[in-house]
Amino acid sequence: MTRLALSSADLPVFFEERHAALAARLTPEALAPLAGAQGPAAVARCMGEPLGLYAHLVPEALGGAPAGGGPAADPAAVDVRSLVLIREALGQVSPLADAIFAVQGLGSYPIVLAGSDAQRRAILPDVLSGRRIGAFALTEPEAGSDVASLRTEARREGDGWVLDGEKVLISNVPLAHHLVVFARTGEGVGRAGITAFLVDSGAPGVAAEPLPMSVPHPIGRLRFDGCRVPDGARLGEVGGGYKLAMQTLDAFRISVGAAANGMAARALREAIAHVTRRRQFGAPLSEQQMVRAYLAEMATELDAARLLVARAAHKRDTAGAAARVSTEAAMAKMFATEAAQRIIDRAVQLHGGLGVIEGTEVERLYREIRPLRIYEGTTEIQKLIIAKGILDRAAAELAAGEPARGEAR
Repeated sequence: MTRLALSSADLPVFFEERHAALAARLTPEALAPLAGAQGPAAVARCMGEPLGLYAHLVPEALGGAPAGGGPAADPAAVDVRSLVLIREALGQVSPLADAIFAVQGLGSYPIVLAGSDAQRRAILPDVLSGRRIGAFALTEPEAGSDVASLRTEARREGDGWVLDGEKVLISNVPLAHHLVVFARTGEGVGRAGITAFLVDSGAPGVAAEPLPMSVPHPIGRLRFDGCRVPDGARLGEVGGGYKLAMQTLDAFRISVGAAANGMAARALREAIAHVTRRRQFGAPLSEQQMVRAYLAEMATELDAARLLVARAAHKRDTAGAAARVSTEAAMAKMFATEAAQRIIDRAVQLHGGLGVIEGTEVERLYREIRPLRIYEGTTEIQKLIIAKGILDRAAAELAAGEPARGEAR
């Protein structure tokens, strides 16, 4: 692989000079240490030192990479366009590294948003260096997309809290040094009764169990049995956990689409190389009309996905903290992950029997892409978000006396 396909090269209207500079550093040669890292823990550490990628998970004011942006930009926000470029690159080079990077963001951003000065000083420097890995403990056996129904409890006891409950399908669990745990504290029903806590993964009362997956990603189950934490472990206000979880997911959901685009770009590259050198019936496969039609569809879907992701990331970075980009983010995440599944599937098909041999690049990508259609909001949940967004917009336009979009003016 001589270069990586990154959106900043083809879609400069959505990016700035700092993004072009970042893209220039994201080369296969620069990311080569990831290939030499032995095991998930080594891969996780490598992205801190020597690569310095975790600096883009934390705002500059807290020791992270410079972000810039317009005057309306939120100084506490991460630069989503930088995340897009990094995850596009990691998706092409190492989906394992991408998965760990993403959850390192989820496990640190709540501390950026709601952590005390003491919590930030204790955690974030080691997050940046890769000496500390975080996890985002939200999902439960009976609470996935329906976050408001989570059952893990945190009850007050003296000057602290006692946590009891179970979390499942939590990425980075086998590696994590700290956990951002969301628990019900009883101040209200549904969303109102959820609070976030910063918990050491080795604390008494915490048990972790790895879960095997179809891809070698670190993921597992957590059980809390009488886990005692001081009130100083609380992140933000009591009852503010749901909002904190949604703010964190909103910041990183767009970049899921970028990771999918990276994987799809790698699959398209592999497919082109294969059909160009593979000869059947006296000619390269690339001369067959059906093969060319597949390549055309794959390339077009990839470009459409990259446009949606770049648009959402640009709006998230430049529209200011008060702006909502939920609809654009959901469109980008949904379309990019579904398109990548189709692109990679066709790359496997174009490889023929080689495409299903374990260890080939397209076979690995076929397994790697599947979880992206589920985590950080399934495709079905994204459709609900999109529908709500367009209906709310139509209602607002009608209330203002304007014709809904699509009607004659």
